[in-house]
Amino acid sequence: QVQLVESGGGLVQAGGSLRLSCAASGRAFSDYAMGWFRQAPGKEREFVAVITWSGSSTYYADSVKGRFTISRDNAKNTVYLQMNSLKPEDTAVYYCAAPLDKHTLVTGSSQYAYWGQGTHVTVSS
Repeated sequence: QVQLVESGGGLVQAGGSLRLSCAASGRAFSDYAMGWFRQAPGKEREFVAVITWSGSSTYYADSVKGRFTISRDNAKNTVYLQMNSLKPEDTAVYYCAAPLDKHTLVTGSSQYAYWGQGTHVTVSS
């Protein structure tokens, strides 16, 4: 089991920045790739970013590429999502997740086994 707890959400004006954190406990966090997803009201959960266990590779949704950066600190069992140049359409609940196959970069939510409770991000125009 991997337990995940997100933090860092809040209200920010368009063009602003936020950094989300996801603290992990349980099984060896450093063995797992980690992903971020988001779900806006009335919409399906969508992939945002993923990072390998070592942090050497990352992959982003086109909608956030160039604005968001995923990173991790395995010594702190934490993965981060730095969000810059935020837009109102970034408003959502953001979730971190660990995949079923811990070594792969995957983007489908059904391929993730462990989820945090989510943190709310609201971007005002």
